Amino acid sequence: SRLVENQLQAVKQDPQKVAQEEVKAVVAKVGQLIVLPEGEEPVIATVTDPDQLKDQLFFVNAKKGDRVLIYPNAKKAILYDPVANKIVEVAPLNIGNSAPAAVAP
Repeated sequence: SRLVENQLQAVKQDPQKVAQEEVKAVVAKVGQLIVLPEGEEPVIATVTDPDQLKDQLFFVNAKKGDRVLIYPNAKKAILYDPVANKIVEVAPLNIGNSAPAAVAP
């Protein structure tokens, strides 16, 4: 499954909502469930409208509030459900040389 810019239209990054401490907390929780890329801090986005994403294989089981950890250097995306504390999906990230505008820092 490929993760491209149009797949992330309904995923929004909110710097005020995703504070530095929260990023660390999410990474720590996900890091207990799966081996994460080292030496890179992910961009974390929140699924805000899963209905817009249902036609994309990566987001087929996404729910509102799920987190997407995007590792541009490692070219990996991880869909995480913080309520169930489960990894929902992992996919190679195929975005070229820059992050999609929908999740740019």
